[in-house]
Amino acid sequence: MSQSDAVADHTIGRADLKAKLTDIQGEAQEQVEGVRNQVLATGILVALLLLVLTFVLGRRAGKRSSAVIEVRRA
Repeated sequence: MSQSDAVADHTIGRADLKAKLTDIQGEAQEQVEGVRNQVLATGILVALLLLVLTFVLGRRAGKRSSAVIEVRRA
């Protein structure tokens, strides 16, 4: 009996399919969780940078457009 005959005799059953699909699903879920954490960390970092940038630009615009008022008492 050659190796190709041995492979041809093996039938793929429901249990084989279920085991393989469960294995693939477990790997996919692990990858999704890893990517989700990276995306969340990146999103928080981008939001923080935008907040700091907005604050700095707002201070600069406020200083530039502020009027200097001179009060004189008579």
